[in-house]
Amino acid sequence: MPLGLVVAGLASGVALAVAGCGGGSSQPPAHASRTQPLETIFEAQSELFASPGPTLDELKRLGVDDVKVFMPWGSLAPSALSHTRPAGFDASDPAMYQAALWAPYDAIVRAAAARGIGVDLALEAPAPLWAIGPGLPPGTAAGFAGSWEPSAKEYGLFVRAVGTRYDGRYTPAGASAPLPAVHLWSIWNEPNYGAQLAPQAVDSSTVEVSPLLYRELLDAAWTGLGQTGHGGDKILMGEVAPRGQTTGDQPGNFSGMVPLRFIRALYCVDSSLHPLQGTAATLRGCPATATASKAFPSQHPGLFQASGFAVHPYPQGQVTPNVATKNEPDYADLPKLPDLEATLDGAVAAYGRSIRFPIYDTEFGYQTNPPEKIARAINPTLAAYYLNWAEYISWSDPRVASWDQYLLTDPPPPSNFDTGLKFANGTPKDPMYDAFRIPLYLPIAAGKQGQALEVWGCVRPAHFAMAASKAPEIASIQFKPSSGGAFKTIQRVTITDGYGYFTASVKFPSSGSVRIAWSEPGNGQFHSRTAPVTIS
Repeated sequence: MPLGLVVAGLASGVALAVAGCGGGSSQPPAHASRTQPLETIFEAQSELFASPGPTLDELKRLGVDDVKVFMPWGSLAPSALSHTRPAGFDASDPAMYQAALWAPYDAIVRAAAARGIGVDLALEAPAPLWAIGPGLPPGTAAGFAGSWEPSAKEYGLFVRAVGTRYDGRYTPAGASAPLPAVHLWSIWNEPNYGAQLAPQAVDSSTVEVSPLLYRELLDAAWTGLGQTGHGGDKILMGEVAPRGQTTGDQPGNFSGMVPLRFIRALYCVDSSLHPLQGTAATLRGCPATATASKAFPSQHPGLFQASGFAVHPYPQGQVTPNVATKNEPDYADLPKLPDLEATLDGAVAAYGRSIRFPIYDTEFGYQTNPPEKIARAINPTLAAYYLNWAEYISWSDPRVASWDQYLLTDPPPPSNFDTGLKFANGTPKDPMYDAFRIPLYLPIAAGKQGQALEVWGCVRPAHFAMAASKAPEIASIQFKPSSGGAFKTIQRVTITDGYGYFTASVKFPSSGSVRIAWSEPGNGQFHSRTAPVTIS
């Protein structure tokens, strides 16, 4: 979400499942064997709320597997702006919440199930004010109050209500059939940012607090989902923002903590990934002795049994997707995912566990100019290239389990986070829209005559077509020489991957342009963006 990128604002105390054409690294990457699929998660909250059926139809045509839907706790809780808990309110009972507030979510869940699309419910801030802790700093902006020390107990009751409603057996009052079940959950959102969870750190920002708060929220959510029949579901922890503040008295109450520092404190380990002990542990709500540490995994099962760790590895705009931010060892943007993986592996290993969590990208996108006139916004053609390149990087990492696109349509102007595949008026951002539907990337785009080059791509909607036809789909690699002429198919690829990905070794006859073509049964032919190749 936008909050995940507002680093400048955070610094000032304001406290939100590729690759391009040619270019890339000078050597082809060594592909590790993928042990799990790379599924696509998409975020289009405003469109889903306004028109769930048609929006999901469009997303299905784009090949989306799951839609991520944010469910702010305070948007459903009664008397959310009061500091007094409603009398007689059973927060674990979905019938105690207003039916009208559930209605948009019910409509999305029903419409998604009817189309074979999954729903990732992200149960996030703000908390109702009757469920926040004491000591809210005077003058705190209203939009930040609901992040202050949210009650894990009350959050757990809310999660139980949501889990009950979407367990596949719950029939709301006035309905004739149960609501479909939800089987994918994200616990909180960007807990390393103060706009979502506060305070982040105390004692001149030397003692992390938000990891303790999040650990308690995760414990409560884990219990609540388990109590409502969702123990076998896909439950994602983390949902961390990729960056944070590392200078001055930051992150303080409402700024951002760098994610790897957050993870270390979450697992109660030091910078060497050894369990904290003594005062350092006690200050962070961690076991203070080696004996106490032995019970840590059983006391916090979500930290060791979650289905995966979610991150929002947003890019740096003008910087290419494979370039990490210098002098920031605790960032977790896309090029730094191996460091995040190593930190997680080391943290759980500190307790004698050999767990390699899948990494879920659950927010990603490029801000574009037009419409944004800011330094990190790039033109849609470059954004299409970078998006495909970034997806290729993700696919090349066998730990990465999802690829995400945030958003479908830019927010209405004036806005400050225009990452959509379409402008605010609904016009597709060419070639970004096509690049999402059919990604294309050449790790090396120049070669000698007779030399084969790798073409990586994906026909994202192919798995829906294959499910309908019970037969493989065919992608055509097409080429147009730089000397002129039309695109012609030079190689066909049978798609065997369940999510539409493929690689092909192609000998191009000359310099020119390459694209992928795919014919959707009954709906015409679609193309990727074009990528240049140079043959000497």
